[in-house]
Amino acid sequence: MSEPRTYHNPVQRGFFPDPSVIRVGNDYYMVNSSFQYFPAIPISHSRDMVHWHIIGHAITNPEWLDLSDIRDSHGIWAPDIEYVDGKYYIYVTLRLNADGKRDNNVMRRQLVMVSDRPEGPYSKPVCLEVDDIDPSLFVDDDGSRYMIIAKAAQAVPLTADGLAVAGPAKTAWEGTGERCSEGPHIMKKDGYYYAIVAEGGTGYGHGINVGRSKNFYGPYECSPYNPVMRQKDPAAPIQRAGHGKLVQDQNGQWWCYYLCGRPNEGNYTTVGRESALDPVQWTEDGWFTVNEGKGPSLTQIAPDLPECIYERNLFDDFNDTRLNLEWEFVRNPDNGSWSLTERPGYYRIWTRDGQLNEIRAKNTLLRREQELSYVAETKLEFYPDKDGEQAGLTCYYSTATYARCSLCYEGGRKIQLVINRNHGEELVAEVDHVKEGALYLKVVVEKLTRTFYYSYDGENWEQVGVLENCIYLCDEGVPDDPKRHTGTLVGIYANNGGCGSRKAADFDYFKYED
Repeated sequence: MSEPRTYHNPVQRGFFPDPSVIRVGNDYYMVNSSFQYFPAIPISHSRDMVHWHIIGHAITNPEWLDLSDIRDSHGIWAPDIEYVDGKYYIYVTLRLNADGKRDNNVMRRQLVMVSDRPEGPYSKPVCLEVDDIDPSLFVDDDGSRYMIIAKAAQAVPLTADGLAVAGPAKTAWEGTGERCSEGPHIMKKDGYYYAIVAEGGTGYGHGINVGRSKNFYGPYECSPYNPVMRQKDPAAPIQRAGHGKLVQDQNGQWWCYYLCGRPNEGNYTTVGRESALDPVQWTEDGWFTVNEGKGPSLTQIAPDLPECIYERNLFDDFNDTRLNLEWEFVRNPDNGSWSLTERPGYYRIWTRDGQLNEIRAKNTLLRREQELSYVAETKLEFYPDKDGEQAGLTCYYSTATYARCSLCYEGGRKIQLVINRNHGEELVAEVDHVKEGALYLKVVVEKLTRTFYYSYDGENWEQVGVLENCIYLCDEGVPDDPKRHTGTLVGIYANNGGCGSRKAADFDYFKYED
């Protein structure tokens, strides 16, 4: 008899936080937070619950979601996907820039969109004016629809189509009293309503608590097994475990998808918060545990489903007329300043105003870092001749924290390695007298060390510089910047450095290997 297959957590690796997963027949669909990135809300598909690939985004029309002035780590928070009466519904929080301290200063509103197909296209988002976070949809046995939303588990009655608020919010379960309740879901099983809430904050005290009641509005009793998920070993390779949702497979087994993070040489989750999977056990008294209460697993026995592995998008030669689904722009793109058709086979960016440390920067094109060590490479043709013009590679966390290795003009054609550690740009290394013609750029990431290289032929490489202890490229590494919820992405960019020029930077390919 063959050994059962195993898998390693996280199952959706890299910046895929706040998972919501549903099963429809033999297919599984996941949505995740995307914050200031566009297109918004990645939608992933799996057949075996372990291997995932992106099949679309919930919002692809930039006119339907204006992120152009949204601060870092604001924007799209904690989506939920459900399948009801043949339609897919996605509910999500839009976190605005407001601080909530003045009248009519709305911090958050909820968006809902609908599609006949899981990958979309989805309808134009409808706005629900509920100022809280992390909505999910619950449909009761009689068809009544509710938006379940923090704090703890508030229930907002919805109209029959789920697209409008039908009454005031009312507390279903008040939670356990732990701090920072978020990510609530309610599910019904065997006559009980189970309220599932993340508590303890999204950092290293994160966890999942559960209450249940025979009545939707309670009173709920707290599970004797709380927290059903929490990492209690500070030295374990998976931390920050919480924000979960249950799903039942075709064999009747239950599972929990939840948020987690992998520390990188200290409590630095550089690749961002990710999505993990563990089995659920139902007790004789009608409660459930996740992974038998042991916290997140690193290796686990796989669901008893046919293995289905998808080809990864690791190389983009830009020969298609569309970008592959791994790519994200930082905020809304300026579609008049990039092209895949102006020079076929190249991703062309025209330099424009707005540098990487400015929210108004446009057309920075990124993909998620998915492992703590990897290599990324690109080939660039760019002919700067005005001070400030630049194009190249970037390891990007936010406008305040990034590294960039660019071909630029600063009194001559140069390569510069520049970092921003939330205190403005710092020049780390420079190569003078760079030859005309194509230039290859590469970054080799080994945990917290990032080494940048250049080449004229793609075979013989020279080092530009080494960045050690890159703890600023993560949520935790910049304590004076509290709103950090994303992860580090890697990709390509171009801008004019403030000189006002519009010049084409042509990228022939982008390669990622981990």
